[in-house]
Amino acid sequence: MTFRAACIQLRSTTSVSENLETVERLVREAVARGAEYVQTPEMTNVVNRDRKALAASIFPESSDPSVKRLSALAGELGIVLHIGSLALKAADGRIANRALLFGRGGHVMARYDKIHLFDVDLPGGESWRESAVYHPGDRAVVADLPWLRLGVSICYDIRFPQLYRALAHAGAAALTAPAAFTRQTGEAHWQVLQRARAIENGAFVISAAQAGLHADGRETYGHSVIVAPWGEVLAEAGGRGPEIITAEIDPELSLQARQRIPVLKNERQFAHPEALGSVPLRSAS
Repeated sequence: MTFRAACIQLRSTTSVSENLETVERLVREAVARGAEYVQTPEMTNVVNRDRKALAASIFPESSDPSVKRLSALAGELGIVLHIGSLALKAADGRIANRALLFGRGGHVMARYDKIHLFDVDLPGGESWRESAVYHPGDRAVVADLPWLRLGVSICYDIRFPQLYRALAHAGAAALTAPAAFTRQTGEAHWQVLQRARAIENGAFVISAAQAGLHADGRETYGHSVIVAPWGEVLAEAGGRGPEIITAEIDPELSLQARQRIPVLKNERQFAHPEALGSVPLRSAS
């Protein structure tokens, strides 16, 4: 059974209420285009580099107004609404970067906390330390949609192929990596990583993204994308700001790809290489 999937590309601001207004408007537009599954990017509710201001604008999941409003929206429209992630208060005082999937009745079908945190110093002086602010997840998650099983991830996770192979072995015919990729890393790696995860697992990859110059000064790459199991790009957004892309998803294509190249069946366990003795480096004199 096929279905139409939509990615909502955003340029989230520091205002939660403003972002929710934009999300609701674009989700309604996507549904008007026939979408039954709608995905938003990482940090849908707020993008703010000011850590104190960010913490002051969010709540625990149980009392977060964004969660309540988005749940009601999914129930009203009768869709599967996949919020790529929300910034929510975690129990340890840090922030949870959490994906939520709302079912057609508005209930939470699945939740996933981002496992891999982005700690890096980039050329040009840009520096990121997600581990200083965010509480990492420790559990891979799949969700049973009406049409197929979906593997859930967030942004930087896309660089860790073992996660997606585990999701594929768990039966996921579609994988997701909603993101807020930086412009620099996005230009270099975004699409090739999306296509690689699709090809090597014989699965659709559906990834909504943040795009453009944000109110807090950061710049994200955008180019939300939907990739078929054989690696074809079915739909792709631009990189300047909010946009909607859609594509028809046929779960049979995942089965066909895995039959043509049965990587999941052919995969074998193997011993890891033994450590070699260290060799001292010669000086450059």
